[in-house]
Amino acid sequence: MASGGVTIFGGSMSSPHPQSLGSRAIAFFDGQNLFHCAMEAFGYTYPNYDVHALATTVCKAQGWVLAETRFYTGVPSAEEDPFWHNFWNAKLAQMGRMMTVVFRRPLRYSEIKIPGTKDQYVKKAREKGIDVRIALDMVRAAREARGNILLVFSQDQDLTEAVDEVKQISRANRLNIRIASAFPYSVTTKNERGIEKTDWIKIDKQTYDACIDPTDYRTYSAPPPPTLR
Repeated sequence: MASGGVTIFGGSMSSPHPQSLGSRAIAFFDGQNLFHCAMEAFGYTYPNYDVHALATTVCKAQGWVLAETRFYTGVPSAEEDPFWHNFWNAKLAQMGRMMTVVFRRPLRYSEIKIPGTKDQYVKKAREKGIDVRIALDMVRAAREARGNILLVFSQDQDLTEAVDEVKQISRANRLNIRIASAFPYSVTTKNERGIEKTDWIKIDKQTYDACIDPTDYRTYSAPPPPTLR
């Protein structure tokens, strides 16, 4: 597949390339980016994906062998948001039992003034360092030649520099490393582009739904969430 090519699961736009059969893939999941993509494409209101199932399904469709799965997300503190703190603790623990490498960072909070008010503020959570960690791990995987496919579940263009670095490593060491950007897609998706200079894999609802985690980790938490995370 040429860089910037598109695959839509459930459609007929492409099939696995013969030369990719038997290729070893490392899957990198940007947890929050994947969630927001799925919410926009399919309307899901919480992170309901099973990363191992999703990585396995995407790799199988492309004729790749899944060698490693890595997941990255920010997690709120128990004091700031006990509901989502407990949710992520339970979900990440299960990922670990499925041999997924988990990287978590505490969310940072800043006060944002409410538009139209004089002195009313709300706290806004934001991730810090997640995309940097993914980028570093992509480059490290390329340097160590752990796989010849880097499969990134994200549309974050901040990872483009990491893509450039991996391509340079690939050329310098004659490794032929391919990089793919996978993300949920439907007619309601506003951003139709994957990470630049990668192969784009658009995941349709049928494929995504087959990879939903059967456990709803929201049942581990109370009270109901005030906001989405």
